[in-house]
Amino acid sequence: MNSGETKAMMKTTNALWRSAGHGLLMMASTLTANLAWAVEDLKGGPAVRQLDLHPAVTFIAREQQWLHYFMLVVCSLIFVGVFGVMFYSILRHRKSKGAKSANFHESTTVEIVWTVIPFLIVIAMAWPATKVVVAMKDTSSADLTIKATGMQWKWGYEYLRGEGEGISFYSTLDQAQREMSDSGRPDPQATDYLLKVDNPLVVPEGKKVRIITTANDVIHAWMVPAFGVKQDAIPGFVRDTWFRAEVAGDYYGQCAELCGKEHAYMPIHVKVLKQDEYAAWAAAKKDSLGLNKPAASDVQVAMASPAEPEDLKKVWTKEALVEHGQGVYARCAACHQADGKGSGSIMALDASPVVLAADKSRQIAVLLDGRAGTAMQSYSDLSNTDLAAVITYTKNSWSNKTGQVVQPADVAAARK
Repeated sequence: MNSGETKAMMKTTNALWRSAGHGLLMMASTLTANLAWAVEDLKGGPAVRQLDLHPAVTFIAREQQWLHYFMLVVCSLIFVGVFGVMFYSILRHRKSKGAKSANFHESTTVEIVWTVIPFLIVIAMAWPATKVVVAMKDTSSADLTIKATGMQWKWGYEYLRGEGEGISFYSTLDQAQREMSDSGRPDPQATDYLLKVDNPLVVPEGKKVRIITTANDVIHAWMVPAFGVKQDAIPGFVRDTWFRAEVAGDYYGQCAELCGKEHAYMPIHVKVLKQDEYAAWAAAKKDSLGLNKPAASDVQVAMASPAEPEDLKKVWTKEALVEHGQGVYARCAACHQADGKGSGSIMALDASPVVLAADKSRQIAVLLDGRAGTAMQSYSDLSNTDLAAVITYTKNSWSNKTGQVVQPADVAAARK
């Protein structure tokens, strides 16, 4: 190889080393940038390099933490004691030192010792654990009862009892954060990345809140670590748990059962407010959903009583149905929004082809049967009058000026 070829090879080698060096620098800078994103703890949620349990804000969570440390100490002492005796015996009584094994059989003393000591240890561990488990299951005398329904992939909340009774809405991952995840470009300043929702669950401080869990598709789990709560939500079953948050603030959790391809997009955000702030929120929420609207008897705005048979021969005016339907629509507004624009994957009703269709049976079928694979559930539990009214309301609200009217008899005919 001549000197020219040698110099060319050296140049090529140097170029390769420079290229590799630049690549390593870029990887290092990217890694540094990525690490720089997680520089702040999320109060009420996960912390940077978190090793311990979440800071507890309920009695149950504190008891769980105490049990965690207690069990850790007991298991560590057992570990040290057992292995200490084992290694001491191996080293102290090894054959090279002339030790000879003892020869005994069926020692009553040994049998008693290795039965009684483990029994006492188990009792010492089981007694406090049982007390906590029993307390976790005591959902009686709740100030507020909320039903949490898991679905792919959001949470539905219904306030069943207590202040705020009648409020219902869906809680979905914030659309902006979903778009960040889809694009692979998360906001480096977002400490609540993939934990921010559009409608957080709101509860009062210092009140016992009972959470009833169920699901409408697969198994989910409602979990908020700061509350010490994790309860499975199983289709066809009703389970319950409770918490009493002692400190106002925002607390985060997630679905804790692998429920499908978007399992990671089911965050839980609980906002704990002072009592007066919660009362104001509940009143405002009811107003926005139309739950505080007084009934107008002249147009029969009140929902038909299930105890009284409906008069299917009665022909309602469009105006009466629209006014009645506005009150019924409060159940739909939690998902489809008050302006009918929908939210995220929820279909908009404003300018919807199904709503605008002259064939009213299409929309009637959706409300009676729901739509499989979506969050749209069946509302066949509503009366024929309520369903006719809400359909007429959506067909004649916002930009949907169809002039179409659906009578209770039309809905009754579709049920057959």
